[in-house]
Amino acid sequence: MIEVHGFTVGPIQENCYVVRAAGSQQAVIFDPGDEAPRLAAALERIGVTRLEAILITHCHFDHVGAVKAVHDATGAPVWCPASETGMLEHISSRLFPGIGPFEGYVADHTLAGGEALELAGLTFDVRFTPGHSPGHLTYAVRGEGALLSGDVLFAGSVGRTDLPGGDWPTLLSSIDSLLSEFSPETRVYPGHMGETTLGHERATNPFLRELASHS
Repeated sequence: MIEVHGFTVGPIQENCYVVRAAGSQQAVIFDPGDEAPRLAAALERIGVTRLEAILITHCHFDHVGAVKAVHDATGAPVWCPASETGMLEHISSRLFPGIGPFEGYVADHTLAGGEALELAGLTFDVRFTPGHSPGHLTYAVRGEGALLSGDVLFAGSVGRTDLPGGDWPTLLSSIDSLLSEFSPETRVYPGHMGETTLGHERATNPFLRELASHS
């Protein structure tokens, strides 16, 4: 069994997640986008004594704004989509007015999809799911029926494709790959809004009607 602790942070209300085996003092964190002091306090409050990794789904600022600060506070290495390392390093050049300031970070490890990461006593299978951003990754917790989907799939919606590197057919293909590989009961922990399941989104998400028409 796993524990997934979600924290909605920053002005764009991004979801950051701390994932660990039930009761473990080791954990990983996904997409720390803002409010690093709050996240550090939360780790201490829930009894995490070792943060083994900072895992990034994609490098839009609302998902990586606190990466440097969380790394500095915990020493945890950062795993980043290989094609988006420049976005992480030069985050200050990609901010909207009134957002930040944030510090860039040079990733410790890069991922392209297809990897299996053994971290904090769990196995995370990395899937390449572009469309919202060019290097977007989704992380599946092996044997736990859980996906950390970033901004690919939301409850009742999908990631926007009007930002640089976004592409609607590519996003739809990425979502289709997840629906094909994982069971309908798979829980989805998205980058914004509430949790859902793949089956619920296949059945009700209006943005997936094009997929449903071909199934």
